[in-house]
Amino acid sequence: MSQLREQALKAKEASYQLSVTGVSQKNDALIKIAEKLIQKKDYILEENKKDLLHAEENGVKPTMLDRLRLTEQRIYDMAEGVRQVVALKDPVGEVINMTERPNGLVIGKKRVPLGLVGIIYEARPNVTVDAVCLTLKTGNATLLRGGKEALCSNLALTAVMREAITEAGLPESTVEILSDTSRETAKEMMQLSGILDVLIPRGGAGLIKTVVENATVPVIETGTGNCHTYVDDSADLEMALSILINAKTQRPSVCNACESLLVSEKIAEEFLPMAKTALEEKGVELRGCEKTRKIIPINAATNEDFYTEYNDLILSVKIVSGIDEAISHINLHNTKHSECIVTKDYANSQKFLKSVDAAAVYINASTRFTDGFEFGYGAEIGISTQKLHARGPMGLEALTTIKYIIYGNGQIRG
Repeated sequence: MSQLREQALKAKEASYQLSVTGVSQKNDALIKIAEKLIQKKDYILEENKKDLLHAEENGVKPTMLDRLRLTEQRIYDMAEGVRQVVALKDPVGEVINMTERPNGLVIGKKRVPLGLVGIIYEARPNVTVDAVCLTLKTGNATLLRGGKEALCSNLALTAVMREAITEAGLPESTVEILSDTSRETAKEMMQLSGILDVLIPRGGAGLIKTVVENATVPVIETGTGNCHTYVDDSADLEMALSILINAKTQRPSVCNACESLLVSEKIAEEFLPMAKTALEEKGVELRGCEKTRKIIPINAATNEDFYTEYNDLILSVKIVSGIDEAISHINLHNTKHSECIVTKDYANSQKFLKSVDAAAVYINASTRFTDGFEFGYGAEIGISTQKLHARGPMGLEALTTIKYIIYGNGQIRG
């Protein structure tokens, strides 16, 4: 038996105990996790330094190093996220409705854990903590496979959390992490039919495509983020500039960062020079359509640019005739993640809200808010860009399923 399969079976066994564990014991484990993350922060940071050094030696670009880097503040933020999950209502056991049928049967739907949740992810150590605290709160066990870039960090975080979990009286195999980050092991994990109940990939387009194409277990697809900001005819231009700068530059390596700017032709000559100055001060490279380049001198955008999630300080720019062209362009090029309109026109805001196909649609706010923490979920297991089971930031309810419960008093079907 492979090491992977052995770990998966241990986690599967733990999932049965977790499914009947009460909320007080689960919360106790989470509180202990939050405490130990702070207590062991020096150890975690030392392990993270090993990953950063290795990444720098291999020429990883600065924006991706930011995804990998842990700081004392980021560890405190992780712990705070865990505490927020503690404060949230446990959805497990909730009976959604009970209906009495004419034959006297009483039929209801009850929320129950998914079971064993597999997570395949890349160089973001915070995902390790987010995944474990959300799955634990919902009575699920977790099998983790992080990227090789963050291996030391992920192993350290998992060791700290396993210590806390066992102190709370729960199985150590509540969380299992693979130390083998090879592609062969990843593919084996994708095909653990009968063991894994669901697999969630978090990372770039290549990883997600590989999982979707190779998995034989159910997959919840968390998508890449080719996110747009559209500046409408009536927009407050100072507000638009502030939103755009935040959405593009606050943390350019993440999936909810803005990758493409659309500007109504009616305000393009006024807004684009403002945007160019402010963005270039932040080190952003602009790539524009032909109409854009007649107003501001920037590099030409190819058709491929408008489909690209850069994860970097690069922004594609296009002038559109108005809201209808903006919506059409977004629906053609986006990844169904997060989209924003800046406008003072209520009718246009509602048209954009109804017509844009995305998990999160913003009116006059930065796309950077598409995040479990910001949405009040404490953390997130991922941001789903598909439409079945879950969509958008996935919190606690997204990690449960439904069990029908039926009460009778001797009924038989004739």
